[in-house]
Amino acid sequence: MKEAIHDLVEKQRTFFYKGDTRDITYRQKQLVRLREAIKSREEVILSALKKDLNKSEQEAFITEIGFIYNEIKDVLKNVDYWAAPRRQKTPITHLGSKSYIYQEPYGVALIIAPWNYPFHLAIAPAIGAIAAGNTVIIKPSELTPHTSTVIRELITDTFQEEYVAVVEGDAEVAKELISDKVNYIFFTGSVQVGKKVMEAAAKNLTPVTLELGGKSPAIVMSDANLKLAAKRIVWGKFTNAGQTCIAPDYILVQEKVRRKLLKLLVHYIKKLHGEDVRFNRDYPKIVTEKHVDRLAALIDDETKVYHGGEYDRVDRYFEPTILANVTEDDPIMGEEIFGPILPVLSFTNDYEAIEFVRRRPSPLALYLFTEDKGNEKYFFESLQFGGGCLNDTIMHIGTPYLPFGGIGESGMGAYHGKYSFDTFSHEKSIVRQTTKFDIPLRYSKSKRTLKTIRKIWE
Repeated sequence: MKEAIHDLVEKQRTFFYKGDTRDITYRQKQLVRLREAIKSREEVILSALKKDLNKSEQEAFITEIGFIYNEIKDVLKNVDYWAAPRRQKTPITHLGSKSYIYQEPYGVALIIAPWNYPFHLAIAPAIGAIAAGNTVIIKPSELTPHTSTVIRELITDTFQEEYVAVVEGDAEVAKELISDKVNYIFFTGSVQVGKKVMEAAAKNLTPVTLELGGKSPAIVMSDANLKLAAKRIVWGKFTNAGQTCIAPDYILVQEKVRRKLLKLLVHYIKKLHGEDVRFNRDYPKIVTEKHVDRLAALIDDETKVYHGGEYDRVDRYFEPTILANVTEDDPIMGEEIFGPILPVLSFTNDYEAIEFVRRRPSPLALYLFTEDKGNEKYFFESLQFGGGCLNDTIMHIGTPYLPFGGIGESGMGAYHGKYSFDTFSHEKSIVRQTTKFDIPLRYSKSKRTLKTIRKIWE
């Protein structure tokens, strides 16, 4: 496997040096081919997602495929503008010259995708890599085998492997890919694995983007529209059975409205997913039995279960669950949940909520529910997080016009739209100097020259 991976990387590097990918029209044609290939296989993709995660057609299209179409449309419209050399200001010390920034593709880009949105999170970064002029190797997740197979077949039938290729396999395969001398690594996954990816990449000084996760809070103030807050939190949390890196991981609610919010959360769980979720054929499954076991261990204390708590290991079913009377020392608050369990904690004043979030690593997302502009300003300016929403959840990921990424332990780098193009591009600085004249100032070592330079720079 190691030799085969090395041969593939070298084959892609050779193709990159041929220069075809530097042509903007070539890139646009490849993205059109990708879009048409996806369209022709929509039913197959939806079927694979149903088999792997039991995603409904609507949820799968919205969260996995529709976003991809929107992303490609935006790139096709703008990539020629993004890729054009940009004229920059030139200081007086460089009289006679002009300054430019050229967008340079890195070369061979490796994309390691997760299992929770196995199609979306494999293809979306690939769009940026292609748009920027790179060759691409995609490593899908082995935990969603049906979708992985579809991705491999789609890419193999659409592109030559020296341009875009798929390598399937487990963690050992990913390790071999990372250890080879690719030119860029884009990883989406857990914090623990992200640290290993960065450590391995450092050995070759390979630049990386890490899209990780963390405990993303939903903060509900007493002045919030509680019905909409509950409805949107339930929707954002239990989409994909909570297996979303930016899902609300826990709720911080002002104590005076805690009981009312709890009742509304249960109301909207039943309204959006049915009175008995087990009979909802469109409710997603937990990815593996092992993950069910992990989630079950987090609700050992049945006295804290306010709603739900039922699960079936064999069927990979886990009921939407609300926990109340949770403290920050409980096991559920010690790690990212990544499943349909939602702990609810309370606070009395703004400062208390701020300090609660600050005691944890900076989250990938934060959701604030309030009608007060002062609260909005205070929370958004006081806390570090990757991105988020005011009075909504997870919607910020759906636009190609905003960067998506983390900070600190929730990741580094960003993508979507132009930010994907920028991520997979190196900004190369060029100074074009005139040959019509040559100013002698820089060659002189006299005190008068130094005095003149000081006047210019100071």
